[in-house]
Amino acid sequence: MNAPRLPQPTPEALAASERLAASIRAQIDAGGGWIPFDRYMEAVLYAPGLGYYAAGARKFGDARSGGDFVTAPEISPLFAQALAAQVAQVFAHCAPCVLEFGAGSGVLARDLLVALDARGAAVERYAIVEVSSDLRERQARLLTGRPVEWLDAPPADFEGVVVANEVLDVMPVALFVKRRGEVFERGVAVHGGRFVFEERAAAAQLAQAVAAIEREVGALPDGYASEIGFVAQAWMRTIAQQLARGVLLAIDYGFPRREYYHAQRLMGTIMCHYRHHAHADPFWLPGLNDLTAHVDFTAMADAAHEAGLAVLGYTSQAHFLLNCGLLDRLRDEHTHARANEAMRLLSEAEMGELFKVLAVGRGIDVALIGFARGDRTHTL
Repeated sequence: MNAPRLPQPTPEALAASERLAASIRAQIDAGGGWIPFDRYMEAVLYAPGLGYYAAGARKFGDARSGGDFVTAPEISPLFAQALAAQVAQVFAHCAPCVLEFGAGSGVLARDLLVALDARGAAVERYAIVEVSSDLRERQARLLTGRPVEWLDAPPADFEGVVVANEVLDVMPVALFVKRRGEVFERGVAVHGGRFVFEERAAAAQLAQAVAAIEREVGALPDGYASEIGFVAQAWMRTIAQQLARGVLLAIDYGFPRREYYHAQRLMGTIMCHYRHHAHADPFWLPGLNDLTAHVDFTAMADAAHEAGLAVLGYTSQAHFLLNCGLLDRLRDEHTHARANEAMRLLSEAEMGELFKVLAVGRGIDVALIGFARGDRTHTL
């Protein structure tokens, strides 16, 4: 691939990217000249000290601040205020505890604590599971003095609300391609000193997963390439085993399976983000770009159901936030700036339609307010 025309990083950042690239090339050499893409994705995002989420570069924020992207909680406190309505409803049926995965800058935790307290639904325990030591330090600075603890792994027998906002999209994915009726796995090799895609016959797990998709959506055309989130599915099963009572809210961009593997979506959903520029070259400056894949929400719901959780709702972010009273919050605090923030959260042209909310849980026998209108569980 040709390098995209994007802002150039500092010499220090370039040097760090090259160190990571050298490490990945060594892994490829050790693997006989090839590694699967999910292993490459894990390295560029999470390699200690060098991966995108493990190094010190700024990630969250607008382009002027040097960030690569902005998440919904950073767009507006309206997001956390609306989410608090759903969390407070669940708190009436289980312990008032929150477990947040991948808390980013910590803004969601801060605003959610404030919003819940304002509702009289104070949190007994707020725990964050964060794999990035750099982000954990930033979160700790922002949340100084607040009742928050950090964990290396989710606790067993957790009761409360689990929040995963833009977490599933950065879990490594396996890539596949159909060739002449057969399934091949797309991995990473080195040619001429550069990373390139290279295909090998798919192992049984990947071939069987593609066959299961085709049984549901129909035969995929020759040359069709996409991805499967085995890591995200395993994560969902793990959380299901550890959730004794409560609800998991997964908020991310993605589709149900029939949309995800539509015949016209020929090259999957892999996307990179650098300084608010989106591009599709995962090999450009490894470690300096966020690397994501959309979420197959049908796979997430299936994994949860198979592990004993009930699917409690699935809808667009816009419907969820409206159901949770975002417009009421906007009326209470109406300014031109807040109105613009609400538009970004709700508009189909922004985050309102692309982002979805999936709720799964155990021991919660109540209709969740976030899915009162516009529930799309039937599409999963």
